[in-house]
Amino acid sequence: MINLELPKKLRASANQAHQVAKEIFRPVSRKYDLAEHEYPVELDTMAAMVEGLNDSGTQKIGGAAGGRSGDGEKDTHATELLGNSNGGNMSALLNALETSWGDVGLMLSIPYQGLGNAAIAAVATDEQLARFGKVWAAMAITEPSFGSDSAAVTTTAVRDGDEWVLNGEKIFVTAGQRATHIVVWASVDRSLGRAAIKSFVVPRDAPGLSVARLEHKLGIKASDTAVLLLQDCRIPADNILGSPEVNVEKGFAGVMQTFDNTRPLVAAMAIGVTRAALEELRTILADAGVEISYDTPPNNQHAAAAEFLRMEADYEAAYLLALRAAWMADNKKPNSLEASMSKAKAGRTGTDVTLKAVELAGTIGYSQHTLLEKWGRDSKILDIFEGTQQIQQLIVARRVLGLTSAELK
Repeated sequence: MINLELPKKLRASANQAHQVAKEIFRPVSRKYDLAEHEYPVELDTMAAMVEGLNDSGTQKIGGAAGGRSGDGEKDTHATELLGNSNGGNMSALLNALETSWGDVGLMLSIPYQGLGNAAIAAVATDEQLARFGKVWAAMAITEPSFGSDSAAVTTTAVRDGDEWVLNGEKIFVTAGQRATHIVVWASVDRSLGRAAIKSFVVPRDAPGLSVARLEHKLGIKASDTAVLLLQDCRIPADNILGSPEVNVEKGFAGVMQTFDNTRPLVAAMAIGVTRAALEELRTILADAGVEISYDTPPNNQHAAAAEFLRMEADYEAAYLLALRAAWMADNKKPNSLEASMSKAKAGRTGTDVTLKAVELAGTIGYSQHTLLEKWGRDSKILDIFEGTQQIQQLIVARRVLGLTSAELK
């Protein structure tokens, strides 16, 4: 029989993250939703707490994955600490879920826990892991000329002696202004196509890197989303993640491996917001006299109760898919299919559940009396970034049918 109970130390870490979400994030959630681009000063406390936990060897509170998937080495320290095969990725997933239950925008703003940190963990060399282990790294992929087609990168990186010179524009960079480092996707030789796309760690104060503007958004307003310009931006030669060699046969599987770590994390964010909405909706329905029974068939219950049970089932399915993807990453099992499945299911479930909760709650849901309408706005981005719903379904179809990207577009 499969045991789905979380190990004791994982539960302790997740509970710690939940307390942060409850005591720090929830009380200021509406405040920073209404004050877009204002820095959440409460995160300074978080930064000190995260730093202390890292120094003591305790699991991180935020969402950066600590393990590797595919052919990479897993986070042996985390595995030894937990005493089983659930390592850094599983811990990061649960912590991302819990903190997103509090506020996903604030979760994305936790210092030193950016999505770029997961990219570093996925493909960095041991020497780079030692150098960049304590940085706050955002991830810059999307450009004005493309959205989900990550192979269409036009930003270039040209070797000049002991440095790389980067030129290009990146948009929708989460924590692009606040992070200390940016993981930038760029091509080292555009004539070689997608195989030449590499990821580079660019310090925030590197000459030639600037913030063009901050975006005004539908949701996750507590998180800064920046447009970055790279104009003859120079970085050390050894800041290219992994090998600088271009392997045409392998393509850009190395940089794409990043998504095998980050997609389950984004799924966890959506699951956290979904759970928050379900809990709030259950309270509202109970106050309205709607009883939800697990012993009575849904079609024999109040329509709102039946709808709640349907949404709760989708939530559980998304949760289990995400757990599986993270577990596979921790155990060095290729998880591209499972990562995309979890991201697709959780992203769709998040938007469905939060918007339906707004609808079922009526005037209370649509107003700012609760956070339901905010969660409805926040959830949409979780179905878009790290690959849209359509992209995830395309990846799943390729893996299931055994077709290449050239054969199924």
